[in-house]
Amino acid sequence: MIWLYRVLLNLAIPFGLLGLFLRGFKNPDYWRRWSERFGFPPRNVVDAGPFDLWIHAVSVGEARAATPLVLKVLEQNPHAKVLVTTTTPTGSAMVKMQLKDQVVKEQVSHCYFPYDLAWAMNRFVKTVSAKTVLVMETEIWPNMIQAVKNQGGTLLYINVRLSERSYAKYARVKKWASATLNLVDHFSVQGDQDRQHLIKLGVAPARISQTGSIKFDIEVAPSLLESAEVVRRWFGPERLIWIAGSTRENEESKVLAVYKQLKESMPSLLLVLVPRHPERFDSVARQVQRLGLDCVRRSQQTDLAGLDFNTDVYLGDTMGELSLLYAAADVAFVGGSLEPLGGQNILEPCALGVPVVFGPHMFNFPDISRWTIQEGAGVMVENEARLFQELADLLGNRSKREKMGRNGLRFVHAHRGALKASLALLKRWGVH
Repeated sequence: MIWLYRVLLNLAIPFGLLGLFLRGFKNPDYWRRWSERFGFPPRNVVDAGPFDLWIHAVSVGEARAATPLVLKVLEQNPHAKVLVTTTTPTGSAMVKMQLKDQVVKEQVSHCYFPYDLAWAMNRFVKTVSAKTVLVMETEIWPNMIQAVKNQGGTLLYINVRLSERSYAKYARVKKWASATLNLVDHFSVQGDQDRQHLIKLGVAPARISQTGSIKFDIEVAPSLLESAEVVRRWFGPERLIWIAGSTRENEESKVLAVYKQLKESMPSLLLVLVPRHPERFDSVARQVQRLGLDCVRRSQQTDLAGLDFNTDVYLGDTMGELSLLYAAADVAFVGGSLEPLGGQNILEPCALGVPVVFGPHMFNFPDISRWTIQEGAGVMVENEARLFQELADLLGNRSKREKMGRNGLRFVHAHRGALKASLALLKRWGVH
């Protein structure tokens, strides 16, 4: 099976390049740094190695979750050399933003994760020569796993989530998946469903620990809350603020339709709209304007005195400020959930004491979405009509909003501990 995988992957190279080229029209960063995707890390990464720890964080969410872990590792060992890889430009930008000081001090290096081509991955693994490799969540790359083990490195998976959809995909090639997964030294999973899926795929229970999600270990800095107060006053302290964060394609049209309905009975309502992918900022801005709504983009705001009361939509088109905008809102809707995309991180608004609403497609976060509902911190809506009803109820009922917000804070605090458990796992495997 592995030989077929390798042949097909090599045959797919032209399509991969075409994909990068086409994506570049929306985000020009996809046209850059192609050599890294074929196992040639940049000179600064080559010179910095060998690394004590290599962390792979696919995109923005994983990069943000990895940040406190990297900081704790460096706090315990300031001389450790850490490499962080991502696969997307937005993930790359997040790493550079979140770990800017550590990159400047040359404690942390960053580059793209190569395509899982055997020859590219072997070259990359040999070049970076990491003692321990840590993969965030569930990216199973057979050639990467084989290359790391051939080099004698320790391979750990943490914060693992294996949804029903992912499990079904691997179950179709169970024998091959089992052989690949059993090369991994240890798995740290988010919930029992993830644990059971790994066991069904042939991983020994002794090599799995259940630690919860590291995303619960959100540290809310007092400075963030202070900045959010300033933003809130700038929005207009008397206005109701609804934020729709991490929205995906086809969701903005539904969100904007609901906003127009709500506006009829809540004329002061402001929608803060934050699309998931930066390459879509311009198209979403055009979509808002086509509906005749007054739109201000965060990247272009000029009036420091305050937002005009007639502004309908404030478009969050900057990187790394979603938490700030969540904290300045009354109610949050988290995208990737009205369309069958698996959902996004709903814990962020909960940790800020903001009630959260999300759609029915949360298959990437089955436990977290269920717990959020059970704890009274959030509401799942089946469709656009239900989204309108829940938002109308929450925006019109301050005491209910405040109660849900308190429930969210308590819920997140009660489930913390995955970061500490992950650090203990690293220590057990020789990373101090």
